Amino acid sequence: MKKCLKEIEEITEMQQWQKSTVYQIYPRSFQDSNDDGIGDIKGIISRLDYLHDLGIELIWITPMYVSPGNDNGYDIADYYQIDPIFGTMDNFEKLLKEAHKRDIKIIMDMVLNHTSNEHSWFKEAIKSKDNPYHDYYLFKDPVDGHEPNNWVSKFSGSAWEYVPSLNQYYLHLYDVTMPDLNWRNPELRQKIFEMLTFWANKGIDGFRLDVINNISKTKNMPDDTFETPTDDGRNFYTNGPHVHEYIHEMYRKVFGPNNFVTVGELSSTPISEAVKYTDPKREELSMAFTFHHVKVDYTNGKKWTLGHYKLTDLKSIISDWQIKMHKNNGWNALFWNNHDQPRAISRFLDDNKYRDESAKLLALVEFGLQGTPYIYQGEEIAMKNSYFTDIKQYKDHESINAYNDLLKKGTDKKTAIKILQQKSRENSRIPMQWDLSENYGFTKGMPWIKSFQKDNYSVKSVRSHSNNIFSFYQNLIKLRKTNKTLMEGSYKLLDPEDNSVYSYIRQKDDKRIMVIANFTEKEQKRTILNDCKLILGNYGNIRKTSNIVKLRPYEALMLEQ
Repeated sequence: MKKCLKEIEEITEMQQWQKSTVYQIYPRSFQDSNDDGIGDIKGIISRLDYLHDLGIELIWITPMYVSPGNDNGYDIADYYQIDPIFGTMDNFEKLLKEAHKRDIKIIMDMVLNHTSNEHSWFKEAIKSKDNPYHDYYLFKDPVDGHEPNNWVSKFSGSAWEYVPSLNQYYLHLYDVTMPDLNWRNPELRQKIFEMLTFWANKGIDGFRLDVINNISKTKNMPDDTFETPTDDGRNFYTNGPHVHEYIHEMYRKVFGPNNFVTVGELSSTPISEAVKYTDPKREELSMAFTFHHVKVDYTNGKKWTLGHYKLTDLKSIISDWQIKMHKNNGWNALFWNNHDQPRAISRFLDDNKYRDESAKLLALVEFGLQGTPYIYQGEEIAMKNSYFTDIKQYKDHESINAYNDLLKKGTDKKTAIKILQQKSRENSRIPMQWDLSENYGFTKGMPWIKSFQKDNYSVKSVRSHSNNIFSFYQNLIKLRKTNKTLMEGSYKLLDPEDNSVYSYIRQKDDKRIMVIANFTEKEQKRTILNDCKLILGNYGNIRKTSNIVKLRPYEALMLEQ
């Protein structure tokens, strides 16, 4: 790191997870150890030194439980077993041991809103209305021979599926094979607490809780109005009537006693609710994973469109969360990418000519904000969208359903593919690029999902260059752990109406840090702080005269006054 990077005394009063950087692993695409084409636990173990070298102290791993794989593991059939495609429980226990030896904590992904329809509970539930497991799920009688209400599944179509033998429908907010659980049932809740405790006893360090804010549904589950694009039922299940009560109960029985780090996926959640989830005094969750900023290119609120974003909108959303969460004792999870999002470098910037600069810009903007930063696998080497050209290349049910739905509504195939190229979560699921051999060093077998594009970016090739993206992330991770202004400082957005440059100030006492980033390929001149020094920049130097800086294409700077 440059000598101008000032190391500040390490913060002792904050929680370790507030100072750490989280690395998300999508295991089936991370590293394959047995050449069956699917990443596995042994593969993760083999890359722990790589993550330690990067500076990672927390790993979030997406689900590895027994599952039929209709939603790539988010449809859990057995909460207590590791899916054989990933390895064994012995492998998992070794992963924990090896990670902890390197001072790396493991956060497991947990799905508590729904199970797979192959779960033993559901198999019992559909046997009869009198079966004790029937009330573990949300069944409703037909209304005038039709679905109980007009709610829409996140995976397209009705959120209800008919069971002829029961003459009832069950609710599935997601895939039809993923029935929603009935959290009003105290016996179900007790079963869940017992299961969470099982994993706690294994020695894990926390949970990332999938769609956790959807677990409490309005009791009578009425029709939605459909007055806006988001009126699809979510008004009656997002941040429902008892959700905070349920999460607090989990905290008292599992999270608190085990000193867990907990991350809540809180889609469609306003800041006022996110504060409630993450205010330590309420004893619920550690941090909030929200999506408003990555929906900025949704046309009229609709995902499956060819969208375009305005930087002013992106800045406004991020700034709103920065200011109000910090002011009210909430805590943000900071991210640009994850397994459900297209690659941000392809989405917001330039993944071609200015690929390195764009990747570093995104990193610098993220790490300058208040909250815990997340890196999704491959982000540290500027991996980009998969750019699939044929629907046959897709595996993801959500994407395939959306494609078929677009065609039914009259969209031509070429446009439908362009929409998927922009919005599909499959963009982020192609295998990790370790080297430039066949299949990028991920496997010697046939990958479960193949990358069809030729790319010269890999861990090995990127790290062979000086001032590379990987080392840029290393510097940011080190900086953020030791800089009190970045950890605790207030946030102020500069020039809200500037649609080319994003600039903000973090301040703690008499220390100020300015982040300024040019989101265009054109040179921009802007005013910066007087008498400031460069901490880090994606071009390695700064071009300024007095307090006027000349920003090159996609240039980003972090400055200290």
